Amino acid sequence: MGTGVPLGGMAGIPADLTALVGRRTEVAEVRRLLSASRLVTLTGAGGVGKTRVALRTAATVTRAFRDGVCVVELAGLRDPKLLAHTVATALGLVNQSGRATLDVVTGHVRGRRLLLVLDNCEHLVDACARLADTLLRAAPGIRVLTTSRHVLGVTGEQVFVVPPLPTPVPSRRPSVRELLTCPAVELFGRRAAAVLPGFEVTQDNAEAVAQLVQRLDGLPLAIELAAARMRTLTLDEMLARLEDRFALLTLGSRTALPRQRTLRALMDWSHALCTERERALWARVSVFSGGFDLGAAAAVCAADDLPAEALVDVVDGLVEKSVLTRHEHGGRARYRMLETVREYGQDRLAASGTAAAYRRRHRDHYLGLTAQAQAQWFGPEQAAWFTRLRLDHANLRVALDYCLTEPGEATAGMRLAVTPRHYWITLGSLHEGRHWLDRLLAAERAQSPARATALGTYAYLGVLQGAIEEALPALDEYRAAAEHLEDASALAWARHHQALAAAFRWDLPRAAALFEAAATGHRALGDLGGATECTVKLAIAVWHLGDHDRALALCRECEAVTSAHGESWLRALTLFARGLLQWQGGDRDTTDGLAREAIRLMRPFHDWWDIAMCVELVAWSAEAAGATRRAAHLLGILRSLWETIGGTLSAAPFMAESHQRCEDAVRAALPAGEFDRAVRRGAAFSPAAALAYVLEEAPAPAPPPPRRPAHTGPDAPLTRREREVAGLVALGLSNKEIAASLVIAQRTAENHVERILAKLGFTSRSQVAVWVHEGRQGESASGAP
Repeated sequence: MGTGVPLGGMAGIPADLTALVGRRTEVAEVRRLLSASRLVTLTGAGGVGKTRVALRTAATVTRAFRDGVCVVELAGLRDPKLLAHTVATALGLVNQSGRATLDVVTGHVRGRRLLLVLDNCEHLVDACARLADTLLRAAPGIRVLTTSRHVLGVTGEQVFVVPPLPTPVPSRRPSVRELLTCPAVELFGRRAAAVLPGFEVTQDNAEAVAQLVQRLDGLPLAIELAAARMRTLTLDEMLARLEDRFALLTLGSRTALPRQRTLRALMDWSHALCTERERALWARVSVFSGGFDLGAAAAVCAADDLPAEALVDVVDGLVEKSVLTRHEHGGRARYRMLETVREYGQDRLAASGTAAAYRRRHRDHYLGLTAQAQAQWFGPEQAAWFTRLRLDHANLRVALDYCLTEPGEATAGMRLAVTPRHYWITLGSLHEGRHWLDRLLAAERAQSPARATALGTYAYLGVLQGAIEEALPALDEYRAAAEHLEDASALAWARHHQALAAAFRWDLPRAAALFEAAATGHRALGDLGGATECTVKLAIAVWHLGDHDRALALCRECEAVTSAHGESWLRALTLFARGLLQWQGGDRDTTDGLAREAIRLMRPFHDWWDIAMCVELVAWSAEAAGATRRAAHLLGILRSLWETIGGTLSAAPFMAESHQRCEDAVRAALPAGEFDRAVRRGAAFSPAAALAYVLEEAPAPAPPPPRRPAHTGPDAPLTRREREVAGLVALGLSNKEIAASLVIAQRTAENHVERILAKLGFTSRSQVAVWVHEGRQGESASGAP
């Protein structure tokens, strides 16, 4: 009677042909999950590297499975009825009996301790789920690791989403050394050097490499396909062609699966796995940028073929298939796509002939959303609305771009760009606000209420940036338009903007008169927000005109109004104003506390312009209290804040004299050179860390550690063998290649590398390479052999 007997060796782990880059954390986490669960599924977008992570994980745990690791590649299998047969073949079995093949496999693994890796399960997910469940129930000694864009849904399954590789932060310009520690950059550098010998990331090409991997979302397959193009294109040429990335990225390995040879084939594979409704939603949500919630999806994408009540299930299907990723913000679920996945969806939407209609629906949704935010701005929902709009900032940009590219839509774009009224200020992006408004004003010159408001906001942002002379003609035009339109609200705001320009030019009598008239106009219209804002600024003006009692009374009035309505932003401005006035009046004991409370209220808004003015008060208070190093750190934070928002303290002359007095006193109190070093340390803080330090939630910035070159003497941080391994790491060898070179076990080589990283405090092999290179340069410069 025939039985299932071994046909040959079990399908083990394929050898790596190239080094796995930047996945140490992911491999460690998957190992942890495997230790706690018998079924682990790796999900993620196509091309993200699920298979590589799974195989590397399997290679690191082989000793835990006395009967070995069996890898079953399923990408080429189409018939789910052949799944058990494929697994049996991978296990080295041949079924010569009349028994069902699954029974043969189950009998073989029962009593064994092995790891079964099922790679690429998404198109056979039901069959894989049944097989995994059957084997796990029958054989307590086996564990199953799967890769799939669709979770299996088996009881006890642990899911790990493999993320794209980290990319450089877009807003920063890191050094080459920092870039080389970025996994996406390291991967591109390695693969590009393989096709273009001598290529390396340098100061000259660092910015282009950073942009390239950012625009490819850190997707390993996309990065590798781009690197292959280095045979024929330069980095700049590739960046220019990324608008059509699916045509550009077509040079995959000839030995790769067909769907992994081009990016479009990979996306086609994912698309084919979706239902009709999922494909429709994939195309329609591609009009969003940076993410969306269910409400936005329903408003923009629902139609007869995709009713709103079905959206939850359809979104769930796309999340399950890794087309969408889910994140949570403030108790609300948001969804987003990798840019590569989004562009594929846009291609599908364009092919359907409905792209213009859905782009318009997208714009209309955000017009309504921003109008609702304006209506509720002065009240307890203010911070929540700002957070919501900030999360949707990329969508607002897309909507504004639509208004500029579609004929006849510029007026709607102007309404969008000025609502809510203080959006660009609280966002801390004065330059971007002026950029959009300048383009919209140029696109539509016909007079209208929307154009008048856009003109006024454009000029107001210019005043805040310190470009007062440039803004004055626009302010005059805005006021004339308000009078012509007989728009009382616009006229009140025109007076406010002109008052601020007068204050910044130190024409205080004119500023006070205009602020008072503006406050009266807003109050007559029932606009408490506008009236309060003008009153706060009136208080500062009348203080400097000598009426101190009235100034403080106006501040108390504003505090009472904002408190009664649960408003945060103007309350923060009022606290700042009172702190400033009391400082200038000699009552300095409460200034620091008022300024820091104002910062806490402004923090959710990211209102860096007004936060910077509050930090001024905190710095002055620190210097007056004798905390000179803290004051120097705060002055450094101030420099960084003003650079970030594109403004200058010169836009607020009522603070300039005190600022200079503080800086001179701190410089004189510190030893030579210490002032500049302390300022640099403060300027190096990220915005979040800077606020934590200002509010005394974090310690002072530590001095940078001294650079230590690679040593060879007795005080070296590494042993002789570890230095030898480090040198091979610097040459780009994988752990397997290091093991072969030194005639040691691969696991021993891995242990050496882990110890090197731990001793040096590094997180990547590229950091080790830089460390070794610097040590050799240091030895060469000193004449060391």
